[in-house]
Amino acid sequence: MVGQPRRRPRSAAAGTAAGVAVPATAERLAQAPPAMTGSLPDRPAVPHGCLRGARMRHTYLLAAVMALAGAALGEAAPNPLAPDETSARIQKHRTAEVTLTVTGADGRPLAGAAVTVKQVRHKFLFGCNAFAVNPDDRSAEQKAYQDRFAALMNYATLPFYWNRYERQPGALDAPRVRQMAEWCAARGIRTKGHPLCWHQSAPSWLAEKPLEEIERLQLGRIARDVAAFAPDRLIWTWDVVNEAVVMPGYQGGQNPVAQLCEKLGRPELVKRTFAAARAADQKAFLILNDFDTSPRFEGLVRDCLAAGTAIDAVGIQSHQHGGYWGAARAWDVCERFARLGMPLHFTEATITSGELKKQIDWRGRYADWPSTPEGEARQARDAAEFYRVLFSHPAVEAITWWDFSDARAWLGAPSGLVRKDMSPKPAYEALMQMVKKEWWTGPLALRTDAQGKAAFRGFLGRYEAASGGAAGEFDVAAAGAARAAVALRPEGRRAPARPGGD
Repeated sequence: MVGQPRRRPRSAAAGTAAGVAVPATAERLAQAPPAMTGSLPDRPAVPHGCLRGARMRHTYLLAAVMALAGAALGEAAPNPLAPDETSARIQKHRTAEVTLTVTGADGRPLAGAAVTVKQVRHKFLFGCNAFAVNPDDRSAEQKAYQDRFAALMNYATLPFYWNRYERQPGALDAPRVRQMAEWCAARGIRTKGHPLCWHQSAPSWLAEKPLEEIERLQLGRIARDVAAFAPDRLIWTWDVVNEAVVMPGYQGGQNPVAQLCEKLGRPELVKRTFAAARAADQKAFLILNDFDTSPRFEGLVRDCLAAGTAIDAVGIQSHQHGGYWGAARAWDVCERFARLGMPLHFTEATITSGELKKQIDWRGRYADWPSTPEGEARQARDAAEFYRVLFSHPAVEAITWWDFSDARAWLGAPSGLVRKDMSPKPAYEALMQMVKKEWWTGPLALRTDAQGKAAFRGFLGRYEAASGGAAGEFDVAAAGAARAAVALRPEGRRAPARPGGD
């Protein structure tokens, strides 16, 4: 747990090319993997709404160039998976040396004041799908689900599968989902809608319609649903397109959304769907999500950027029902996709606590796949390593687990962090230990100087400062040396904070 006197951490390898094979020259950074469809030779200027992505790409590419320069000078590359290297990266990229200025409600510095500072929320997004949240359910099982979820998570994925969200034209599941989103907001949990365009969730009533009508309805549903949650900011993060790499030809060409993708091509489908979402909410955070971690998905992202699509993050699924990837593969995925120059969200992470299956029926449901003590110990060990590797990589902004409980888990797998009776598995306890203790700051007992300043080192996120019955909140948003200010007001006079994490 961070909260020690300020101390400079040992230097870590720079950003996105640390410790792995890199191209011989910086120019090769621009080389794209095999393109999905007709790569354009010249990339246009950064489109409207993509300035944040441009800044992120510049940061990651600069880190890669610096690593290349080190290699050219003959510096030995450290092992990025060594525990000391992982810890050093976490300190470098996830913490800040904070100089905090504390004032009273009148704006005057509080000199020589005893101040307690404690973290109340991470900037990094630790999430899970929250499909089983039901605020109307007063059962002990539901209460346990909600309590354990809110204790660990600050990010929740909510269901927008079109075939269930709109079973009949115009009959929307919006009231139920809004209630789920309000439950999250009341607990400071940021929400994400998933997915807006996915061939496997096309409603049955969409079939047999002409392609022009399919496109109108698909884009219309995106605009409608994004706009519905935009005014009160209940949901402003979206998985816009899901699994576009395998979309064309799905169901032998009979699937309506797959047909649309075949007609337009993957990059154009992504461009039009993202444009519809962006028009409905200019401040939305939009993700392109896929399970394909091969160069095919890298190529698709590059093609979409070349077409002018404003993508805010790359979503990477990591369902590991057949066995844990291992740290080396997880790191390699981070390194390869970080070269695209934008944030990475691990959107669907699964590690099971039962018998490992040699082959997975991805469209079925296993009736008898129990969690075992041996499997739970393995799940805890693997999940802890997986999270540690991802949290240490500067390009990764979010990790979403899939599912929270074994009850009603996808494929019937023992993939939950809690069992069917909502008792916590060792994996839940391991993540709680890391997320809320090892990677958590405070409470710290500080004393301000004559200018009302106090210094501490802490993990990025939102903090509360309190002194003499007055309190206030402030954010630590960027790693390295940081300045923050907080005005302390009597308890009960502070405005509630909205979920953060951006």
